[in-house]
Amino acid sequence: MKTQRHENIFSLETQNYQYVLGAGKSGVYHLHWGGKCRIEDFETCELSEQNSNHSVLDFTKTEYVPFGGTMYREYALKCVFDDGCRDTVLEYDNCNIKTDCIEIILKDRKYGLSVSLIYKLFENSDIIERYAVIKNESDKNIVLEKAASAEINLPGERAYTIINSNGSWGGEFRKTEQKLESGTISYESRKGTTAHHHIPALIAAENPAEDTGAVYFAVLAWDGNFKVSAARDFSGKTSAVIGLNDFDFSKTLESGEEFRTPSVYCGIANGLGEMSRKMNEFAVKNVLPKRFAYENLPVLYNSWEATGFNVNEAGQLKLAKKAAEIGCELFVMDDGWFSSRVSDKSGLGDWDVSKIKFPRGLKPLIDGVNALGMDFGIWVEPEMVNPISELYKNHPDWTYNYKTRKPNLLRNQLVLNLTKPEVQKYILDFLDKLLSENNIKYIKWDMNRPFSEIGTDNLKNGKELWYRHTRAVFNIVDELKKKHTDVQFEACASGGGRTDLGSLSHFDMVWPSDNTDPVDRLDIQQGYSLLYPIKCMRAWVTDTNKEARPVSMAFRFAVSMQGSLSVGADLTKLTKAELADCKKYIELYKKIRHTVQFGDLYRIMNYAEDKIYFTGYVNKEKTQAVYFACTGANSFFNDRDVTLRFKGLDENAVYNVKSEYRKFRKSGAYLINRGIDISYCKPLESEIFVLEKE
Repeated sequence: MKTQRHENIFSLETQNYQYVLGAGKSGVYHLHWGGKCRIEDFETCELSEQNSNHSVLDFTKTEYVPFGGTMYREYALKCVFDDGCRDTVLEYDNCNIKTDCIEIILKDRKYGLSVSLIYKLFENSDIIERYAVIKNESDKNIVLEKAASAEINLPGERAYTIINSNGSWGGEFRKTEQKLESGTISYESRKGTTAHHHIPALIAAENPAEDTGAVYFAVLAWDGNFKVSAARDFSGKTSAVIGLNDFDFSKTLESGEEFRTPSVYCGIANGLGEMSRKMNEFAVKNVLPKRFAYENLPVLYNSWEATGFNVNEAGQLKLAKKAAEIGCELFVMDDGWFSSRVSDKSGLGDWDVSKIKFPRGLKPLIDGVNALGMDFGIWVEPEMVNPISELYKNHPDWTYNYKTRKPNLLRNQLVLNLTKPEVQKYILDFLDKLLSENNIKYIKWDMNRPFSEIGTDNLKNGKELWYRHTRAVFNIVDELKKKHTDVQFEACASGGGRTDLGSLSHFDMVWPSDNTDPVDRLDIQQGYSLLYPIKCMRAWVTDTNKEARPVSMAFRFAVSMQGSLSVGADLTKLTKAELADCKKYIELYKKIRHTVQFGDLYRIMNYAEDKIYFTGYVNKEKTQAVYFACTGANSFFNDRDVTLRFKGLDENAVYNVKSEYRKFRKSGAYLINRGIDISYCKPLESEIFVLEKE
């Protein structure tokens, strides 16, 4: 980890790579991102016009280019100045260099605009954090109409394959690959959260593969409207702009005010697998809230699929007893515990405990759960309100609305205007009261609809709402964490609508999808694992599709044990044999949990290519490893003969290997290079291999 300066050249060295930029007439130029070189060998080259239709900026690799002048491609910054000028000219002004950070300061001197580009290094890492700080140093307002976090330049003139997802509710993280030959590929959200469709990240590879080929990636740490726009120009150069979406965005900077864009974490890896392992380790160490970052997440039971809204003390305790018997460590009561909440049509916003369902309050239930040896958690949806509620009756102006428009209901609810301080205070106060009065160790924070009718009578610039709302959510969670230090927070938004590094900078884990079908989950979890930490992925064993697509309890656990194991099935309806299976697999998970949650991930085989999923997790010391084999649903034609090769092991060690069906002893070299031949004859079979080093 090292930063250097040589004249107008600036260099950042990560563990294995180097990032170089230089100051010139048109701002800051991108010079290199790859293997390490002498800084003295770099120089900035001022290009000249080729003809009247291609300006110098068409050929220049820039680090943060503004709208204006002869810039016709995607830009990172757009400003409107007080006199109506929409042309920004950024010139290099100064720099600040520390061991782990370089700050490049650009200025539009005419209008008193300052832009600081921040590049931060991390010890023993190839990740660079980038963001911009934009400041108004004039005595007049400056309006930002676009403020991206970073401009990304990829080396060479090759055509890159861009990897992202084409997701939906219940089908998040379905990986896509598109070769960017020309034009632009964009991924974005306009819904108020990152939403279910795309990953707020750039992943670019010349030849995408798990174990080979340079992969360039940039991951946005934001939970809100985002935009990633990658383009390949006529000369073959590929670049991207990543950050806040400029859709309906505006930010008014008053005199002396500054605006910090969300962070982007950029890196290079040799193959998609190495990218995932680097980001998993980096996120745990540098992104997650510190309190629980290195703690094993508990095995959770959630009551939603068993009881729905029909919750009461006796019913929840009945479930809790069975959850404790199978080995769960945390019992979470879901929706339906408050005010008039008997369906999704009423009660949201009124967060008093239901006197009908819990006449004695929550304490007897929580005490009962604690007596069973489990912590207690609870579901909330703080950002929402039902029109049938006391809160809406008393404060209809607390929602996003236009007085001239009828509000659209989604899931029978409206979105509260979190840009209002009084709304933020209401949410903070009721959650603080709930946590102060009850021994609650876990909050499942849900958010079940996107924004609409986005009127804000409190804001001079209504287009600031998208950014302000997300910041308000983060601030509320941060304040609660300061006071209630032993409470863990889960980010949920109708499933994976809030699964991103922005959320994981404040929440402790995420809910990646409402779809708990184990066959579908294999794809969802593979897509999630590309960039996000495994320990933060809640994965439930449930009854979903039990009749339509019968799947063994063994298969369900083999899927869910590949994240933070949770149970959501109706335990009162399971047979004794099924409950025994639950207990057996939970006991096994606790033995391998640390390796799964903190180990190195290896996506060895996938269904699209191999008709089987084979995924491994190896602890840092390579003393323990666990591998999950899961077959697909359509394998009736022939026996499926496969060779399972166990990546990530110590080749010089000997391992004792044990699964439900076999037991053997082999060297790491043999398991890696030769592998084990197995026939899986039935659809939806699974096998869990646990390896212990001698």
